Order: sequence, then structure tokens, then C-alpha cells
Amino acid sequence: MMLRDTLEQALSEAQLTLPAFSELLIRLLDQGVLCRDESLTEQALYDRFVRIEPLVREYLSVLGMDLLHDTRFRYVRVYPPGAERPGLPDTPDAPPATGLRARLSPLEVALVLVLRAQYDRALREGDVDEDGCVLLTYEGLTLALRNLLDRSLPDSRTERRALFASLRRMRLVQYNAEEWMEHPGSYLKIRPLIVTFVSDDVLATLNMQDEAATESEDDQDVR
Repeated sequence: MMLRDTLEQALSEAQLTLPAFSELLIRLLDQGVLCRDESLTEQALYDRFVRIEPLVREYLSVLGMDLLHDTRFRYVRVYPPGAERPGLPDTPDAPPATGLRARLSPLEVALVLVLRAQYDRALREGDVDEDGCVLLTYEGLTLALRNLLDRSLPDSRTERRALFASLRRMRLVQYNAEEWMEHPGSYLKIRPLIVTFVSDDVLATLNMQDEAATESEDDQDVR
């Protein structure tokens, strides 16, 4: 009761109700991320978070969780206990993979790695919009996936849709569900949140593989 009274007092000073605070926490713990430009609902929740960020941080710290708040691109990511930034392996004594710790499938991991590599390339070339997003065509993604990791997307359209829907739930990409994969010129947006999912060391390894693949192709062309 003491904790509840203290919480309600702090919320009262911020002119926010306990149900509104609960809604915000439930969304953060359920999704693990908030992006202001995702929807009107997330816009309202993000703005609410900004009003009481110190309180949210303190509440989650009791649970051993941490927050990453990017004020430029206006997104929030929750890190579960024991997780390291950005997207590095958990500590050896970390709890099981449930909730925020849910593991990605091998193909989801491959796509995240490729998206990060493509984002970094566009960043170096200055091909980033004002929201920090990078455009990538379907053909460009499939080509990068094959060149970097020698992987291909599933043959089943249903499986492909589920795969990209998973990436969208993580707020890593935005795309028009009716056009993506259906038209040759369709594209998705890679969000800046992608940088929190892949470490610089892993990215450097990917870039080395990309350079090696490019050199190999050049050698074949010369022959």
C-alpha cells in the first residue's frame, strides 16, 4: 500500500491517473518498444512517457530493467534484466527467454543483420530521411540477404508475410502491407531503432563479408 500511495502521489503531481500509468507500463512490457510515429495510440503513449520518464525508469529499475530513450527519433526501448546494449548476448546468469527475452528465429536474425548493414551503408552515404529512416526495395533486400549471408526468403508468401510482420511488431520497419512484396518497386522503411539490435562488432564483420563478396565478383568479371 505504501508503494501505491507514493506512486499515486507522484502521478497526481504529473496530472496523470494510475490507470493511464498502468496502460503505458503494460504496453512497454508487452511490446518492448514505443515509436511515436507508429500510430496515434503510440503517439499518445510516447507523449505520456515523456511527461513521467523518471518515474517510469524508477519503476522499471525495481524490476531490473533499463530504458533507452532516443529523443531525436522519438522511440523508447525496454531492456530486460541482464541484457546488454545494443543487442548483445545476455549475461550467463540471465533468466529464461520469455516475454521481452523471446528469441528470434534464425531467419529473423538474418534479416535483422542485413537490415542493420543496409542502414549503415545508407547512413554513410547520407541517404537517410529526416526521420532517420532508410528506404529499401524488396529486390534490394533479397539481394543483400543472399550476398551477405547466403540466405533466401521463404518460398511461401504466408511465411514471408509473417516474417515481415514480426519485424514490424519490433518497430524495425514500416511498409504498406498491400504493396510490399507484391510490386517490383515496393519498398520498406528501415527505422533508426535497428541500430540498437546489432552491435558494432557484428556490423563490422558483416561489412567485411560484403567487401570480400564484392572483390570476388570483381575478380570474376576481370576473368
